[in-house]
Amino acid sequence: MTSSLIRGRPRRGTSHISVRVVHAVVGGAAGVVWLVLPVMTITGEVPVAAGRGESVARASVQGTESEAARRSTAQGPEDHSGYYSDGSTSPADLVLPLVAVGGVVVLAGYGYVRRTRRARTRTTPGVVSPQPPVTPLPVRERQAGTALVQADDCLRTSREELAFAEDRFGVDAVGPFAGALREAERELSAAFAIRVRYEHGVPAPEEEAARRQALAGIVGRCAEAGRRLDAEAPAFDQLRALERDMGDALGVAEGRFRELAGRTGAVEAALADLDARHPAPGAPATTAVTGYVEQAKDRLVFATTHLNQARQATDLGDTGRAIRDLRAAEGAISQADTFLTGVERLANSLLEATQLVPAALTGAEAELARARKTAPSDLASAHATLAAVREELTSDAPYDPLDALRRIVRALLPLGAGPDGVLGFAARLVARTDISAADGFVGTHRGAVGVAARTRLAEAQRLLDTDLAAADVLALEARELAEQDVRTHGNPYAGATDEPTSGVGGAVLGGILLGEDPDGGPPLSFGGPDTRKRRGLPPT
Repeated sequence: MTSSLIRGRPRRGTSHISVRVVHAVVGGAAGVVWLVLPVMTITGEVPVAAGRGESVARASVQGTESEAARRSTAQGPEDHSGYYSDGSTSPADLVLPLVAVGGVVVLAGYGYVRRTRRARTRTTPGVVSPQPPVTPLPVRERQAGTALVQADDCLRTSREELAFAEDRFGVDAVGPFAGALREAERELSAAFAIRVRYEHGVPAPEEEAARRQALAGIVGRCAEAGRRLDAEAPAFDQLRALERDMGDALGVAEGRFRELAGRTGAVEAALADLDARHPAPGAPATTAVTGYVEQAKDRLVFATTHLNQARQATDLGDTGRAIRDLRAAEGAISQADTFLTGVERLANSLLEATQLVPAALTGAEAELARARKTAPSDLASAHATLAAVREELTSDAPYDPLDALRRIVRALLPLGAGPDGVLGFAARLVARTDISAADGFVGTHRGAVGVAARTRLAEAQRLLDTDLAAADVLALEARELAEQDVRTHGNPYAGATDEPTSGVGGAVLGGILLGEDPDGGPPLSFGGPDTRKRRGLPPT
Protein backbone atom coordinates (compact mmCIF):
# COMPACT_ATOMS: atom_id res chain seq x y z
CA MET A 1 0.00 0.00 0.00
CA THR A 2 1.44 3.34 -0.97
CA SER A 3 2.03 5.82 1.82
CA SER A 4 -0.39 8.73 1.93
CA LEU A 5 2.56 11.07 2.25
CA ILE A 6 4.11 9.77 -0.95
CA ARG A 7 0.76 9.82 -2.78
CA GLY A 8 0.00 13.33 -1.59
CA ARG A 9 3.16 15.01 -2.85
CA PRO A 10 2.54 14.70 -6.59
CA ARG A 11 -1.08 15.78 -6.16
CA ARG A 12 -0.09 18.88 -4.26
CA GLY A 13 2.48 19.70 -6.93
CA THR A 14 -0.13 19.29 -9.67
CA SER A 15 -2.75 21.30 -7.78
CA HIS A 16 -0.36 24.21 -7.37
CA ILE A 17 0.26 24.31 -11.10
CA SER A 18 -3.46 24.10 -11.84
CA VAL A 19 -4.26 26.96 -9.47
CA ARG A 20 -1.66 29.17 -11.10
CA VAL A 21 -3.01 28.41 -14.55
CA VAL A 22 -6.59 29.15 -13.47
CA HIS A 23 -5.49 32.43 -11.90
CA ALA A 24 -3.75 33.45 -15.09
CA VAL A 25 -6.72 32.54 -17.30
CA VAL A 26 -9.29 34.26 -15.07
CA GLY A 27 -7.14 37.36 -14.76
CA GLY A 28 -6.60 37.51 -18.50
CA ALA A 29 -10.29 37.05 -19.19
CA ALA A 30 -11.18 39.82 -16.75
CA GLY A 31 -8.76 42.15 -18.45
CA VAL A 32 -10.14 41.36 -21.87
CA VAL A 33 -13.71 41.95 -20.69
CA TRP A 34 -12.64 45.23 -19.18
CA LEU A 35 -11.19 46.30 -22.53
CA VAL A 36 -14.10 45.10 -24.65
CA LEU A 37 -16.96 46.29 -22.43
CA PRO A 38 -16.53 50.02 -23.17
CA VAL A 39 -16.50 49.32 -26.90
CA MET A 40 -19.69 47.32 -26.60
CA THR A 41 -21.49 50.23 -24.85
CA ILE A 42 -20.43 53.04 -27.15
CA THR A 43 -23.93 53.22 -28.67
CA GLY A 44 -25.38 54.01 -25.27
CA GLU A 45 -28.18 51.54 -25.69
CA VAL A 46 -28.87 49.98 -22.36
CA PRO A 47 -30.07 46.44 -22.63
CA VAL A 48 -33.38 46.04 -20.87
CA ALA A 49 -35.01 42.76 -20.15
CA ALA A 50 -38.57 42.62 -21.48
CA GLY A 51 -41.23 41.91 -18.97
CA ARG A 52 -44.08 39.53 -19.63
CA GLY A 53 -46.59 42.38 -20.08
CA GLU A 54 -44.43 44.65 -22.14
CA SER A 55 -43.87 44.64 -25.87
CA VAL A 56 -40.83 45.02 -27.91
CA ALA A 57 -42.20 48.24 -29.37
CA ARG A 58 -42.22 49.87 -25.97
CA ALA A 59 -38.57 49.23 -25.58
CA SER A 60 -37.96 50.58 -29.07
CA VAL A 61 -39.83 53.79 -28.34
CA GLN A 62 -37.82 54.30 -25.16
CA GLY A 63 -34.61 53.81 -27.10
CA THR A 64 -35.77 56.37 -29.71
CA GLU A 65 -36.61 58.90 -27.04
CA SER A 66 -33.24 58.41 -25.40
CA GLU A 67 -31.49 58.93 -28.71
CA ALA A 68 -33.43 62.12 -29.36
CA ALA A 69 -32.61 63.45 -25.93
CA ARG A 70 -28.96 62.74 -26.47
CA ARG A 71 -28.90 64.53 -29.79
CA SER A 72 -30.59 67.59 -28.32
CA THR A 73 -27.90 67.89 -25.64
CA ALA A 74 -24.95 70.12 -26.48
CA GLN A 75 -21.82 68.12 -27.14
CA GLY A 76 -19.18 68.55 -24.47
CA PRO A 77 -15.63 67.14 -24.28
CA GLU A 78 -16.70 64.20 -22.15
CA ASP A 79 -19.71 63.16 -20.16
CA HIS A 80 -19.69 61.69 -16.63
CA SER A 81 -19.77 58.10 -17.83
CA GLY A 82 -16.25 58.31 -19.21
CA TYR A 83 -17.24 58.56 -22.90
CA TYR A 84 -17.06 61.43 -25.24
CA SER A 85 -20.44 62.70 -26.25
CA ASP A 86 -19.84 61.46 -29.75
CA GLY A 87 -19.58 57.89 -28.41
CA SER A 88 -15.77 57.45 -28.53
CA THR A 89 -13.83 55.87 -25.58
CA SER A 90 -11.68 57.95 -23.20
CA PRO A 91 -7.93 56.99 -22.93
CA ALA A 92 -8.27 56.85 -19.13
CA ASP A 93 -10.67 53.97 -19.49
CA LEU A 94 -7.98 51.89 -21.23
CA VAL A 95 -5.16 52.43 -18.71
CA LEU A 96 -6.54 50.46 -15.77
CA PRO A 97 -7.47 47.36 -17.79
CA LEU A 98 -4.05 47.38 -19.44
CA VAL A 99 -2.35 47.59 -16.04
CA ALA A 100 -4.47 44.70 -14.82
CA VAL A 101 -3.62 42.54 -17.81
CA GLY A 102 0.08 43.43 -17.46
CA GLY A 103 0.03 42.48 -13.80
CA VAL A 104 -1.55 39.14 -14.60
CA VAL A 105 1.09 38.47 -17.27
CA VAL A 106 3.91 39.35 -14.84
CA LEU A 107 2.51 37.08 -12.13
CA ALA A 108 2.06 34.24 -14.57
CA GLY A 109 5.64 34.68 -15.83
CA TYR A 110 7.00 34.75 -12.28
CA GLY A 111 5.14 31.55 -11.46
CA TYR A 112 6.51 29.84 -14.57
CA VAL A 113 10.12 30.84 -13.84
CA ARG A 114 9.88 29.76 -10.22
CA ARG A 115 8.30 26.46 -11.18
CA THR A 116 11.06 25.84 -13.74
CA ARG A 117 13.83 26.51 -11.23
CA ARG A 118 12.31 24.20 -8.66
CA ALA A 119 11.91 21.45 -11.25
CA ARG A 120 15.62 21.63 -12.07
CA THR A 121 16.59 20.91 -8.46
CA ARG A 122 14.34 17.88 -8.10
CA THR A 123 15.45 14.33 -8.66
CA THR A 124 11.94 13.39 -9.76
CA PRO A 125 9.98 15.82 -11.98
CA GLY A 126 7.23 17.47 -10.01
CA VAL A 127 8.19 15.71 -6.75
CA VAL A 128 10.39 17.10 -3.99
CA SER A 129 12.90 14.42 -2.98
CA PRO A 130 12.86 13.70 0.76
CA GLN A 131 16.12 14.48 2.53
CA PRO A 132 17.76 11.44 4.17
CA PRO A 133 17.98 11.60 7.96
CA VAL A 134 21.27 12.91 9.31
CA THR A 135 23.18 10.23 11.21
CA PRO A 136 24.27 11.52 14.64
CA LEU A 137 27.98 12.18 14.94
CA PRO A 138 28.54 9.63 17.76
CA VAL A 139 27.09 6.94 15.50
CA ARG A 140 29.50 7.96 12.73
CA GLU A 141 32.37 7.76 15.22
CA ARG A 142 31.42 4.22 16.20
CA GLN A 143 31.15 3.22 12.56
CA ALA A 144 34.62 4.58 11.86
CA GLY A 145 36.00 2.72 14.88
CA THR A 146 34.42 -0.52 13.71
CA ALA A 147 35.93 -0.05 10.26
CA LEU A 148 39.40 0.41 11.77
CA VAL A 149 39.12 -2.72 13.91
CA GLN A 150 37.85 -4.81 11.00
CA ALA A 151 40.57 -3.60 8.65
CA ASP A 152 43.25 -4.23 11.28
CA ASP A 153 41.94 -7.76 11.84
CA CYS A 154 41.97 -8.44 8.10
CA LEU A 155 45.59 -7.34 7.82
CA ARG A 156 46.72 -9.41 10.78
CA THR A 157 44.93 -12.54 9.57
CA SER A 158 46.24 -12.07 6.02
CA ARG A 159 49.78 -11.62 7.32
CA GLU A 160 49.55 -14.88 9.28
CA GLU A 161 48.28 -16.99 6.38
CA LEU A 162 50.76 -15.37 4.00
CA ALA A 163 53.60 -16.71 6.15
CA PHE A 164 52.43 -20.30 5.59
CA ALA A 165 52.22 -19.75 1.84
CA GLU A 166 55.74 -18.30 1.85
CA ASP A 167 57.07 -21.31 3.73
CA ARG A 168 55.65 -23.59 1.08
CA PHE A 169 56.13 -21.65 -2.19
CA GLY A 170 58.95 -19.19 -1.45
CA VAL A 171 59.31 -15.42 -1.31
CA ASP A 172 59.05 -14.81 -5.04
CA ALA A 173 55.77 -16.70 -5.41
CA VAL A 174 54.04 -14.63 -2.73
CA GLY A 175 55.52 -11.32 -3.90
CA PRO A 176 52.29 -9.87 -5.35
CA PHE A 177 50.37 -10.74 -2.19
CA ALA A 178 53.04 -9.27 0.05
CA GLY A 179 52.84 -6.10 -2.07
CA ALA A 180 49.07 -5.93 -1.66
CA LEU A 181 49.52 -6.37 2.07
CA ARG A 182 51.97 -3.45 2.22
CA GLU A 183 49.59 -1.24 0.26
CA ALA A 184 46.76 -2.14 2.62
CA GLU A 185 49.01 -1.36 5.59
CA ARG A 186 49.69 2.12 4.20
CA GLU A 187 45.98 2.77 3.78
CA LEU A 188 45.24 1.61 7.30
CA SER A 189 48.10 3.68 8.71
CA ALA A 190 46.63 6.76 7.04
CA ALA A 191 43.21 5.95 8.49
CA PHE A 192 44.64 5.67 12.00
CA ALA A 193 46.49 8.97 11.51
CA ILE A 194 43.18 10.67 10.67
CA ARG A 195 41.67 9.25 13.86
CA VAL A 196 44.58 10.52 15.94
CA ARG A 197 44.05 14.04 14.59
CA TYR A 198 40.33 13.67 15.17
CA GLU A 199 40.90 12.73 18.82
CA HIS A 200 43.15 15.78 19.18
CA GLY A 201 40.40 18.11 17.95
CA VAL A 202 41.34 18.39 14.26
CA PRO A 203 38.93 19.39 12.79
CA ALA A 204 37.62 21.47 15.68
CA PRO A 205 34.57 20.10 17.54
CA GLU A 206 32.41 23.01 16.39
CA GLU A 207 33.14 22.20 12.73
CA GLU A 208 30.69 19.32 12.49
CA ALA A 209 30.70 19.11 8.70
CA ALA A 210 34.49 18.86 8.63
CA ARG A 211 34.50 16.23 11.37
CA ARG A 212 31.96 14.19 9.43
CA GLN A 213 34.24 14.41 6.41
CA ALA A 214 37.17 13.20 8.52
CA LEU A 215 35.17 10.19 9.71
CA ALA A 216 34.20 9.45 6.12
CA GLY A 217 37.90 9.58 5.25
CA ILE A 218 38.64 6.94 7.90
CA VAL A 219 35.95 4.63 6.56
CA GLY A 220 37.11 5.21 3.00
CA ARG A 221 40.74 4.40 3.80
CA CYS A 222 39.72 1.22 5.61
CA ALA A 223 37.55 0.20 2.68
CA GLU A 224 40.47 0.73 0.31
CA ALA A 225 42.72 -1.39 2.52
CA GLY A 226 40.18 -4.17 2.40
CA ARG A 227 39.76 -3.77 -1.36
CA ARG A 228 43.51 -4.25 -1.91
CA LEU A 229 43.39 -7.54 -0.04
CA ASP A 230 40.15 -8.67 -1.65
CA ALA A 231 41.59 -8.03 -5.10
CA GLU A 232 44.40 -10.54 -4.48
CA ALA A 233 42.45 -13.11 -2.46
CA PRO A 234 41.27 -15.22 -5.44
CA ALA A 235 44.80 -15.48 -6.84
CA PHE A 236 46.10 -16.29 -3.37
CA ASP A 237 43.58 -19.13 -3.08
CA GLN A 238 44.70 -20.42 -6.46
CA LEU A 239 48.32 -20.39 -5.30
CA ARG A 240 47.58 -22.39 -2.18
CA ALA A 241 45.15 -24.70 -4.04
CA LEU A 242 43.96 -26.24 -0.80
CA GLU A 243 41.09 -27.97 -2.58
CA ARG A 244 43.55 -29.95 -4.72
CA ASP A 245 46.64 -30.30 -2.56
CA MET A 246 45.76 -30.36 1.10
CA GLY A 247 48.53 -32.78 1.94
CA ASP A 248 51.43 -30.39 1.33
CA ALA A 249 49.74 -27.54 3.21
CA LEU A 250 49.14 -29.84 6.17
CA GLY A 251 52.76 -30.88 6.05
CA VAL A 252 53.94 -27.26 6.33
CA ALA A 253 51.60 -26.54 9.26
CA GLU A 254 52.60 -29.73 11.09
CA GLY A 255 56.29 -28.89 10.60
CA ARG A 256 55.85 -25.47 12.20
CA PHE A 257 53.82 -27.04 14.98
CA ARG A 258 56.61 -29.47 15.85
CA GLU A 259 59.19 -26.66 15.83
CA LEU A 260 57.10 -24.61 18.26
CA ALA A 261 56.46 -27.57 20.51
CA GLY A 262 60.22 -28.08 20.76
CA ARG A 263 60.81 -24.40 21.56
CA THR A 264 58.19 -24.23 24.29
CA GLY A 265 60.26 -26.01 26.92
CA ALA A 266 63.34 -23.88 26.27
CA VAL A 267 61.34 -20.64 26.37
CA GLU A 268 59.67 -21.67 29.60
CA ALA A 269 63.08 -22.26 31.19
CA ALA A 270 64.36 -18.90 29.90
CA LEU A 271 61.37 -17.10 31.39
CA ALA A 272 61.93 -18.72 34.77
CA ASP A 273 65.55 -17.57 34.64
CA LEU A 274 64.47 -14.01 33.84
CA ASP A 275 62.09 -14.02 36.78
CA ALA A 276 64.91 -15.13 39.05
CA ARG A 277 67.40 -12.50 37.80
CA HIS A 278 64.98 -9.56 37.61
CA PRO A 279 62.49 -9.91 40.44
CA ALA A 280 61.88 -6.18 40.63
CA PRO A 281 59.58 -5.38 43.58
CA GLY A 282 56.02 -4.50 42.64
CA ALA A 283 56.49 -4.88 38.87
CA PRO A 284 58.87 -7.62 37.73
CA ALA A 285 60.79 -7.04 34.52
CA THR A 286 58.90 -9.94 32.91
CA THR A 287 55.42 -8.53 33.58
CA ALA A 288 54.84 -7.89 29.87
CA VAL A 289 55.07 -11.62 29.07
CA THR A 290 53.50 -13.09 32.18
CA GLY A 291 51.45 -16.13 31.20
CA TYR A 292 52.74 -16.19 27.63
CA VAL A 293 54.12 -19.72 27.81
CA GLU A 294 50.81 -21.03 29.14
CA GLN A 295 48.91 -19.28 26.38
CA ALA A 296 51.30 -20.65 23.79
CA LYS A 297 50.60 -24.14 25.07
CA ASP A 298 46.88 -23.43 24.90
CA ARG A 299 47.14 -22.42 21.24
CA LEU A 300 49.21 -25.51 20.46
CA VAL A 301 46.58 -27.75 22.04
CA PHE A 302 43.98 -26.10 19.83
CA ALA A 303 46.24 -26.54 16.81
CA THR A 304 46.74 -30.23 17.56
CA THR A 305 43.00 -30.82 17.63
CA HIS A 306 42.36 -29.07 14.33
CA LEU A 307 45.34 -30.57 12.53
CA ASN A 308 44.06 -34.02 13.42
CA GLN A 309 40.55 -33.08 12.28
CA ALA A 310 41.93 -31.69 9.03
CA ARG A 311 43.71 -35.00 8.36
CA GLN A 312 40.56 -36.96 9.07
CA ALA A 313 38.42 -34.72 6.86
CA THR A 314 40.95 -35.04 4.05
CA ASP A 315 40.85 -38.83 4.26
CA LEU A 316 37.04 -38.72 4.13
CA GLY A 317 37.04 -36.40 1.13
CA ASP A 318 35.43 -33.54 3.07
CA THR A 319 37.60 -30.81 1.56
CA GLY A 320 35.60 -27.90 2.93
CA ARG A 321 35.88 -29.14 6.49
CA ALA A 322 39.57 -29.89 6.03
CA ILE A 323 40.29 -26.34 4.82
CA ARG A 324 38.39 -24.88 7.75
CA ASP A 325 40.32 -26.96 10.29
CA LEU A 326 43.64 -26.24 8.59
CA ARG A 327 43.13 -22.47 8.71
CA ALA A 328 42.09 -22.65 12.36
CA ALA A 329 45.23 -24.63 13.16
CA GLU A 330 47.44 -22.21 11.21
CA GLY A 331 46.01 -19.24 13.15
CA ALA A 332 46.71 -20.95 16.46
CA ILE A 333 50.25 -21.88 15.38
CA SER A 334 50.95 -18.28 14.39
CA GLN A 335 49.81 -16.99 17.76
CA ALA A 336 51.77 -19.61 19.67
CA ASP A 337 54.82 -18.39 17.78
CA THR A 338 53.98 -14.78 18.77
CA PHE A 339 53.80 -15.71 22.45
CA LEU A 340 57.09 -17.60 22.45
CA THR A 341 58.86 -14.99 20.33
CA GLY A 342 57.63 -12.30 22.73
CA VAL A 343 59.35 -14.01 25.64
CA GLU A 344 62.57 -14.50 23.67
CA ARG A 345 62.57 -10.90 22.46
CA LEU A 346 62.09 -9.58 25.99
CA ALA A 347 64.96 -11.75 27.25
CA ASN A 348 67.24 -10.28 24.59
CA SER A 349 66.09 -6.73 25.35
CA LEU A 350 66.69 -7.16 29.07
CA LEU A 351 70.17 -8.48 28.42
CA GLU A 352 70.96 -5.60 26.11
CA ALA A 353 69.51 -3.08 28.54
CA THR A 354 71.56 -4.49 31.42
CA GLN A 355 74.72 -3.89 29.41
CA LEU A 356 73.60 -0.44 28.30
CA VAL A 357 72.42 1.10 31.57
CA PRO A 358 75.89 2.05 32.93
CA ALA A 359 76.93 3.85 29.74
CA ALA A 360 73.54 5.53 29.33
CA LEU A 361 73.56 6.72 32.93
CA THR A 362 77.07 8.14 32.61
CA GLY A 363 76.15 9.94 29.40
CA ALA A 364 72.99 11.34 30.99
CA GLU A 365 74.86 12.62 34.03
CA ALA A 366 77.35 14.36 31.73
CA GLU A 367 74.52 16.01 29.80
CA LEU A 368 72.91 17.09 33.03
CA ALA A 369 76.14 18.59 34.34
CA ARG A 370 76.54 20.70 31.21
CA ALA A 371 72.93 21.86 31.37
CA ARG A 372 73.10 22.81 35.06
CA LYS A 373 75.59 25.54 34.25
CA THR A 374 72.88 27.45 32.36
CA ALA A 375 69.65 26.48 34.14
CA PRO A 376 70.40 24.87 37.51
CA SER A 377 66.93 25.41 38.99
CA ASP A 378 65.08 23.60 36.19
CA LEU A 379 66.82 20.24 36.52
CA ALA A 380 66.09 19.15 40.07
CA SER A 381 63.70 16.41 38.95
CA ALA A 382 66.14 15.06 36.35
CA HIS A 383 68.92 15.04 38.91
CA ALA A 384 66.77 13.08 41.40
CA THR A 385 65.84 10.50 38.75
CA LEU A 386 69.42 9.88 37.71
CA ALA A 387 70.53 9.63 41.33
CA ALA A 388 67.89 6.96 42.00
CA VAL A 389 69.01 4.93 38.98
CA ARG A 390 72.64 5.22 40.10
CA GLU A 391 71.71 3.90 43.52
CA GLU A 392 69.89 0.90 41.99
CA LEU A 393 72.85 0.18 39.75
CA THR A 394 75.44 0.21 42.54
CA SER A 395 73.38 -1.76 45.04
CA ASP A 396 72.79 -5.47 45.06
CA ALA A 397 69.00 -5.06 44.87
CA PRO A 398 67.30 -6.40 41.70
CA TYR A 399 65.97 -3.85 39.25
CA ASP A 400 64.39 -3.67 35.84
CA PRO A 401 67.07 -2.54 33.36
CA LEU A 402 64.52 -1.57 30.69
CA ASP A 403 62.64 0.57 33.16
CA ALA A 404 65.93 2.14 34.26
CA LEU A 405 66.71 3.08 30.66
CA ARG A 406 63.20 4.47 30.25
CA ARG A 407 63.62 6.74 33.27
CA ILE A 408 67.01 7.94 32.08
CA VAL A 409 65.66 8.85 28.66
CA ARG A 410 62.62 10.66 30.08
CA ALA A 411 64.75 12.56 32.57
CA LEU A 412 66.68 14.16 29.74
CA LEU A 413 63.65 15.12 27.65
CA PRO A 414 63.70 18.73 28.95
CA LEU A 415 67.27 19.00 27.69
CA GLY A 416 66.29 18.09 24.15
CA ALA A 417 68.73 15.19 23.91
CA GLY A 418 68.92 13.97 20.30
CA PRO A 419 68.56 10.43 18.93
CA ASP A 420 72.30 10.00 18.45
CA GLY A 421 74.84 8.43 20.78
CA VAL A 422 74.27 6.07 23.64
CA LEU A 423 71.17 7.90 24.88
CA GLY A 424 69.56 7.72 21.46
CA PHE A 425 70.31 4.02 21.28
CA ALA A 426 68.77 3.54 24.72
CA ALA A 427 65.62 5.41 23.70
CA ARG A 428 65.30 3.31 20.56
CA LEU A 429 65.72 0.03 22.45
CA VAL A 430 63.05 0.94 24.98
CA ALA A 431 60.55 2.16 22.37
CA ARG A 432 60.98 -0.83 20.10
CA THR A 433 60.64 -3.27 22.97
CA ASP A 434 57.43 -1.67 24.24
CA ILE A 435 55.92 -1.36 20.76
CA SER A 436 56.69 -5.00 20.02
CA ALA A 437 55.15 -6.09 23.31
CA ALA A 438 52.00 -4.06 22.70
CA ASP A 439 51.68 -5.30 19.12
CA GLY A 440 52.04 -8.92 20.19
CA PHE A 441 49.41 -8.53 22.88
CA VAL A 442 46.92 -6.85 20.53
CA GLY A 443 47.50 -9.48 17.84
CA THR A 444 46.99 -12.44 20.17
CA HIS A 445 43.94 -10.87 21.86
CA ARG A 446 42.37 -9.10 18.91
CA GLY A 447 39.01 -10.71 19.47
CA ALA A 448 38.59 -8.37 22.44
CA VAL A 449 40.84 -5.36 21.80
CA GLY A 450 39.05 -2.22 20.62
CA VAL A 451 39.90 0.79 18.51
CA ALA A 452 41.47 2.98 21.22
CA ALA A 453 44.36 0.60 21.92
CA ARG A 454 44.92 -0.05 18.22
CA THR A 455 44.96 3.67 17.45
CA ARG A 456 47.68 4.38 19.99
CA LEU A 457 49.70 1.41 18.81
CA ALA A 458 49.49 2.58 15.20
CA GLU A 459 50.61 6.07 16.20
CA ALA A 460 53.49 4.67 18.24
CA GLN A 461 54.66 2.70 15.20
CA ARG A 462 54.39 5.82 13.04
CA LEU A 463 56.48 7.90 15.47
CA LEU A 464 59.19 5.30 15.95
CA ASP A 465 61.53 7.00 13.48
CA THR A 466 60.80 10.59 14.53
CA ASP A 467 59.92 10.82 18.24
CA LEU A 468 61.13 7.87 20.30
CA ALA A 469 59.94 9.20 23.64
CA ALA A 470 56.39 9.84 22.39
CA ALA A 471 56.35 6.47 20.63
CA ASP A 472 57.24 4.71 23.88
CA VAL A 473 54.54 6.53 25.85
CA LEU A 474 51.91 5.61 23.26
CA ALA A 475 53.02 1.98 23.18
CA LEU A 476 52.61 1.70 26.95
CA GLU A 477 49.16 3.33 26.71
CA ALA A 478 48.17 0.93 23.96
CA ARG A 479 49.16 -2.07 26.06
CA GLU A 480 47.26 -0.77 29.07
CA LEU A 481 44.10 -0.09 27.05
CA ALA A 482 44.31 -3.49 25.39
CA GLU A 483 44.58 -5.23 28.76
CA GLN A 484 41.52 -3.30 29.96
CA ASP A 485 39.59 -4.47 26.91
CA VAL A 486 40.52 -8.08 27.59
CA ARG A 487 39.47 -7.84 31.22
CA THR A 488 36.16 -6.30 30.19
CA HIS A 489 35.59 -8.89 27.48
CA GLY A 490 36.34 -11.86 29.72
CA ASN A 491 36.26 -15.43 28.48
CA PRO A 492 32.88 -16.38 26.98
CA TYR A 493 33.86 -20.06 27.20
CA ALA A 494 34.83 -20.02 30.89
CA GLY A 495 33.22 -22.93 32.68
CA ALA A 496 32.76 -25.05 29.57
CA THR A 497 33.50 -28.71 30.22
CA ASP A 498 35.93 -28.99 27.31
CA GLU A 499 37.61 -25.60 27.70
CA PRO A 500 40.73 -26.74 29.62
CA THR A 501 41.70 -29.09 26.80
CA SER A 502 40.16 -27.60 23.63
CA GLY A 503 41.66 -24.11 23.60
CA VAL A 504 38.51 -22.70 21.99
CA GLY A 505 38.32 -19.79 24.42
CA GLY A 506 41.85 -18.68 23.59
CA ALA A 507 41.17 -19.04 19.86
CA VAL A 508 38.10 -16.82 20.09
CA LEU A 509 39.93 -14.30 22.25
CA GLY A 510 42.77 -14.29 19.74
CA GLY A 511 40.44 -13.68 16.82
CA ILE A 512 41.30 -17.01 15.19
CA LEU A 513 37.64 -18.02 15.34
CA LEU A 514 34.67 -15.67 15.14
CA GLY A 515 33.05 -17.19 18.23
CA GLU A 516 29.54 -17.42 16.80
CA ASP A 517 29.06 -21.19 17.23
CA PRO A 518 29.47 -23.56 20.17
CA ASP A 519 32.69 -24.83 18.59
CA GLY A 520 34.05 -21.28 18.22
CA GLY A 521 32.80 -20.56 14.72
CA PRO A 522 34.66 -20.41 11.41
CA PRO A 523 38.28 -19.25 11.05
CA LEU A 524 39.41 -16.19 9.11
CA SER A 525 41.82 -16.11 6.18
CA PHE A 526 43.71 -13.94 3.69
CA GLY A 527 41.54 -11.16 2.27
CA GLY A 528 39.30 -8.26 3.19
CA PRO A 529 35.60 -7.85 4.04
CA ASP A 530 34.39 -8.97 0.60
CA THR A 531 36.39 -12.17 0.89
CA ARG A 532 34.69 -12.89 4.18
CA LYS A 533 31.30 -12.38 2.56
CA ARG A 534 32.29 -14.60 -0.36
CA ARG A 535 33.14 -17.37 2.10
CA GLY A 536 29.97 -16.83 4.09
CA LEU A 537 31.69 -15.24 7.08
CA PRO A 538 30.02 -12.38 8.98
CA PRO A 539 31.99 -9.15 9.61
CA THR A 540 33.88 -8.87 12.88
